[in-house]
Amino acid sequence: MKPIRLIKGFLTVSVWTLLSRVFGLVRDMMIAAYLGAGPVAEAFYAAFSLPNLFRRFFAEGAFNMAFVPMFAKRLEAKDDPLGFARQAFSGLATVLIVLTLIAMPTMPWLIWAMVSGYMDDARGPLAIELGRITFPYILFVSLAALLSAVLNSAGRFAAAAAAPILLNVTFVVALLLAGWLGWDWGLTLAWSVPVAGVLQFGLLWVLAARAGFRITPVWPRFTPEMRQLTRLALPAMLAGGVVQINLLVGRQVASYTEGAVAWLYNADRLYQLPLGVVGIAIGIVLLPDLSRRLRSGDAEGGRNSLNRANEFALALTIPAAVGLIVAALPIISVLFGRGAYTADDVANTALALAIYGAGLPAFVLQKTLQPIYYAREDTRRPFLYAVVSMLVNVGIAVGLMPVIGFAAAALATTVAGWFMVFQLWLGTRSMGEETRADARLRSRIWRICLASVLTGLLVWLAQVALGPALGTPGWRTLALLVLFLVGAGSYFGLGFLLGAFRTADFRSALRRSR
Repeated sequence: MKPIRLIKGFLTVSVWTLLSRVFGLVRDMMIAAYLGAGPVAEAFYAAFSLPNLFRRFFAEGAFNMAFVPMFAKRLEAKDDPLGFARQAFSGLATVLIVLTLIAMPTMPWLIWAMVSGYMDDARGPLAIELGRITFPYILFVSLAALLSAVLNSAGRFAAAAAAPILLNVTFVVALLLAGWLGWDWGLTLAWSVPVAGVLQFGLLWVLAARAGFRITPVWPRFTPEMRQLTRLALPAMLAGGVVQINLLVGRQVASYTEGAVAWLYNADRLYQLPLGVVGIAIGIVLLPDLSRRLRSGDAEGGRNSLNRANEFALALTIPAAVGLIVAALPIISVLFGRGAYTADDVANTALALAIYGAGLPAFVLQKTLQPIYYAREDTRRPFLYAVVSMLVNVGIAVGLMPVIGFAAAALATTVAGWFMVFQLWLGTRSMGEETRADARLRSRIWRICLASVLTGLLVWLAQVALGPALGTPGWRTLALLVLFLVGAGSYFGLGFLLGAFRTADFRSALRRSR
């Protein structure tokens, strides 16, 4: 994949991911307005987090990180990629069906392991009930993730990136129907989850079939290819498990403060917007590209791809991080401060958002650094780094909880994220010149940082000037839009002035590669 096409791939995934996250934001705003940070909302967040936790553990994390390089190599060599994908599909489906059958009767223990603070009040039984409804989602969404990996490896990024929109559209429609027909809010939200999973899976299966990959189930066999896939996936699965333990620690800390799970969830969803648009897009496009380049021995091309990915990531996430820190309160107030979501809910969510924002560049850089290891089929070192980061996370979350309360969970996530980046970067030093920053990246990093800091100052001044409008119903949405335009305009103007990026970069990214 040429650098121009690589950046086009980033942009394609980013645009579709942005649309999905916008619908997700609408969904979260509706839930906050209808339910606030009350027991039904907190119970649903816990129930919905459970299949997502295992999904990241099995599919989007460990399994796909092992599957994509192997599939990409077979696709490049025309070595029966379809047969390999069918075997992987069937093996993953078998594991997930067994996991679902185990999870249903053990749901009380699973909920306790996530949010033990719920078990002494009404949130616990409700979370258990909703958890049993939402958990089958893991089967459909994990298989959908495998189909997405197949499409991404074949260079068809748009179809796979667009599918998650169905989840958020399903939620929005269900919430509107619940308000109109008087349905139970918790049950409506819970049943929306597996319905959306079926829709995502169905769409991606059809698109993969049209692309020439009709992936039908076969009898699972532990072939040499599946043994290799398992060997590569297990360390990555353990690393993914470490990441999920970090999330579990955060939820456990939050579950002992009423409303904190909802505050952290909504703050997490907002910082996930730029993370998804930039970081996940880069990870999706970069891993197949690096895998192909390593197979063909194109070290210089791999270095260029990696540097442009880092440059693209930092140019968008550093200013986003500054914006989330400086304008956290007006962002949360305008987006969530209505209906049942109180002023205290707004203030606490804004605090969590500012802390998460400080870690945003780290979370994105992990998406660009980890593929360097996985493309080399090295899943062991990322696992060891993740274990160390987990210990940092647990120490900060548990140690600071008595001092700063629920905010300890957000702070632990951010600090552990930066520590993980440091370890990943240090580990690449032994991989050769192809993993080093080139002159262009080194020249632009400080310019990006300077443009971001100056933009943050201008956004703060604009926030002071717009203060009355940001607090006035009917005007605050427009005022937030003005604040965003001030930030975006200032950053890109300063960026061009300082040489952080050039007009030619954007023209080449959008121009069709010849």
